[in-house]
Amino acid sequence: MKKSGGKLRLGIAGCGAIGSRIALSISGELKGDFMLTALYDVDLDKTVALASRIKATKAVKHSIDDLIASCDVVAECVNTPGAEGIVRKSLKAGKKVLAMSVGRLFGKNSLFLLARQHRASLVLPSGAIAGLDAIKAARLAGFRSITLTSTKPPAGFKGNAYLNKRRIQIDKITSDKVLFDGGVNEAVSKFPQNINVAAALALSADGAKVRVRIVASPAATRNTHEIFCEGKSGTIRTVTENVPCPDNPKTSYLAVLSGIQALKQLSDQVKIGT
Repeated sequence: MKKSGGKLRLGIAGCGAIGSRIALSISGELKGDFMLTALYDVDLDKTVALASRIKATKAVKHSIDDLIASCDVVAECVNTPGAEGIVRKSLKAGKKVLAMSVGRLFGKNSLFLLARQHRASLVLPSGAIAGLDAIKAARLAGFRSITLTSTKPPAGFKGNAYLNKRRIQIDKITSDKVLFDGGVNEAVSKFPQNINVAAALALSADGAKVRVRIVASPAATRNTHEIFCEGKSGTIRTVTENVPCPDNPKTSYLAVLSGIQALKQLSDQVKIGT
């Protein structure tokens, strides 16, 4: 693990709302733990604009391979079908990887095997929900049912291909409307930009069947995720009311903060291990 002045070298793949917030945290929450050495986005203009904003023009990279070669830790923040490929390349290079696109990676168990084979690390943040530590403990005794209900303002679903195909006009929703009710696999495929929380919950439940309900509510001012879990150990109920990320209403601000916190914990683990 290469370090500079006791800091880990961080590369950010994806310069949208989440990647930008993590980049800004280098001079804030992550100050003293990381130094930003690489930025990459398929849209070069986005990369250059972010680098200029944070005065890190030397960090601009023109390929994901260049980014991987220039850092110790890769923060994947693309939330596109290309997320899996970035994570795979990074793990094969022996890097520590923070994967923000949990939904895109759901069901890709080979990634965890790949991490072990190459002595790499795959870190999945808790995202915009609470109580995953309790869910992990409760799974040891077994579950009877787990339901996740995600409620967001209609604007948070704008541009969703599944809804467009069904000709659901988001801007004409005048009362609470259930957009989806089903399993995790289908939820993450139809709402990849909105439902990372379902994948995080399902991974914590370790194979237990999770029912997912997705609701658009004109009355909602926050992104709300409610977990209701019944099992042999008792009942778990959590409600997280998230402020939308200022840069992107499709993303909860807490999801971004969970990524930053995961990086802080990763840095602490490296310090303990050295």
